[in-house]
Amino acid sequence: MQNYYFMSTLSITPRPAAPQRSPQYSTFPAWIKLLNLLVLLSSLNACSSFKLFDDDLVTPQITEPAEISTIESHEFKLSEDSSVLGKLATVPIREGDTLSDLARHYGLGLQHLSEANPALEPWTPPPGVQAVLPTHFILPDAPRKGIVINLASMRLFYFAHPDKLITYPVGIGKEGRSTPTGLMKIERKTQHPVWYVPESIRNDHARKGDPLPASVPAGPDNPLGDYAFYLSEPSYLIHGTNKPYSIGLRASNGCIRLYPENIDDLFKRVPEKTPVKIVNQPYLFGTLDGLPYVEAHAPYEELNDKQTKKNFVQKLKQWEKKQHQALDWPKIETTLQQARGIPVPILENSPTVAEMISQAVNLSHPERLYLQPESDALPSSKNWYVLAEKDLGPLEAQRLAAMLNHQGPRIPALSVQQDGSYQVLAGPYSDAKSAKASMKRMKIDLELAGKIIPPAEH
Repeated sequence: MQNYYFMSTLSITPRPAAPQRSPQYSTFPAWIKLLNLLVLLSSLNACSSFKLFDDDLVTPQITEPAEISTIESHEFKLSEDSSVLGKLATVPIREGDTLSDLARHYGLGLQHLSEANPALEPWTPPPGVQAVLPTHFILPDAPRKGIVINLASMRLFYFAHPDKLITYPVGIGKEGRSTPTGLMKIERKTQHPVWYVPESIRNDHARKGDPLPASVPAGPDNPLGDYAFYLSEPSYLIHGTNKPYSIGLRASNGCIRLYPENIDDLFKRVPEKTPVKIVNQPYLFGTLDGLPYVEAHAPYEELNDKQTKKNFVQKLKQWEKKQHQALDWPKIETTLQQARGIPVPILENSPTVAEMISQAVNLSHPERLYLQPESDALPSSKNWYVLAEKDLGPLEAQRLAAMLNHQGPRIPALSVQQDGSYQVLAGPYSDAKSAKASMKRMKIDLELAGKIIPPAEH
């Protein structure tokens, strides 16, 4: 069974001066590499139109219409003549929020939220700014039967009944270990599954000094989480995770994973033998009340982007000819280029993305985001800590602390000012054993050397 057991740092239902280093990128710690990747993700395809993205940061008046229940539940009524569901929304960012906190609360994955907000840094978005919630979807081009998963948008669509759809964000296979596409079915489903570790993954971890057992029983260390669907494609599963902030990222060894709260819900709904269709469609076309829309995501390396885009454009031209309605081709090209994951109307003189955002459902910030990590108090001289990094700038320290707080299981961390710069402490821990275990995780997962700080030394 292909899966992963290493750390991934990065998310439906809101219920329940730096140290001197070599200039070579390969010597940077993993957290710096990941941070650079996420910053790149948050500005994907944004170079030619930053003015548009700056316009998105205007704070509108807060309203709370009836659509909020649909936005939060992601359950939709279906009609045969519409394939565009949901509604765009915005919510103000509060001090301490990260995009992964907002993503998990509103049933989104990190990549999808980052695509929609390319001007926002994922770990330290500015308070007061309105984050765009892309709770607006175009259904994949696939039969409305059973489960359909679109790898490009990292979403699972469950067609529970002919007139009812439930949708969840997912995490998928990383580059080089992609999730396969095609038609499958659920062979069996299991609560509290045992993870039988593939030899390839055991070898990977052995090379990192992190030997794994042949099997991992149910519990907090099991990367399958509490529920698993075993697919007819051998070695592939749909399952939960003990690292929920990896949802919306390419982080697995090929399996599909969901937030714990979503897999719990899906497990109760979906019977064995349910068909599962996995597609990879970065460019989506749909209609709402007869009006055409396009949704675009950045294509993955498995696809021939030039040919994929060419085929999609040809599909639009056929629709235009058949319907005798003129499409806005410059707008279509911009939408495909920006790849913001937001359904955009494409008739001539239809609203722009900026106009759509200005008309979005504006939600007030909830009292607390779902399972958002809480900030710890200042260090106590009675506890053990791990010095994760020192001599950082304030934002750099804030980012690293946020990344550690969103590990799975969480590594509690906080940024502390020290002698004119900032350091990041992981803890508190009650004893040296717990501190050493945390330091080992940081070393293996993020290449942070760390240093144990006993009580009364901080």
